[in-house]
Amino acid sequence: MIEYVKGEVASLNPAAAVIETAGGVAYMLNISLATYDKLQGQRAARVYVHEAIRDDAWTLYGFADERERDIFRQLIGVSGVGAGMARMILSSISLDELAAVIASGDVKRLKNVKGIGAKTAERIIVDLRDKIKVADATLLSQSLVNNDAYDEALAALTMLGFDRKSSQKVLDSLYGADPTMKSEVAIKKALSMM
Repeated sequence: MIEYVKGEVASLNPAAAVIETAGGVAYMLNISLATYDKLQGQRAARVYVHEAIRDDAWTLYGFADERERDIFRQLIGVSGVGAGMARMILSSISLDELAAVIASGDVKRLKNVKGIGAKTAERIIVDLRDKIKVADATLLSQSLVNNDAYDEALAALTMLGFDRKSSQKVLDSLYGADPTMKSEVAIKKALSMM
């Protein structure tokens, strides 16, 4: 079993990374947008690996840290959640936000992820509620991320090329001061703050 791949980032796009090891072997790893954000601009990286071996395919999934890989493995352990759906969840929701969504039972937020219906969202919450723990600070910030305007503003800033974590910090401060702020106003203010 491959634990991690360490080497030069030979190729990187939002869906996959190619890591060339010192021995000259290159591994293509399917990645989430969160991992893509962390690998951007790096010449070398250590990427943690999950192997999915089936009769017809041997697929590698890469993660910037062990926590993301652990949560990915917990997600694919839920009935009806495959590797593609787990990767979509991790691309759409940050790890801390996902922990807060599961802890608070926020089915609506999980349903906002492409391909997830109400039953799957409920199953994820029920199966993982006791497995994924959340800090009190994350629960506090969860009230901010339940806001649809917040989600729209975050998506817009990410699409404009800003780092997701930096965008979240700025939007947290803006929506902390005014939770009813419209997304257009938040985007304009965030652009001036970044």
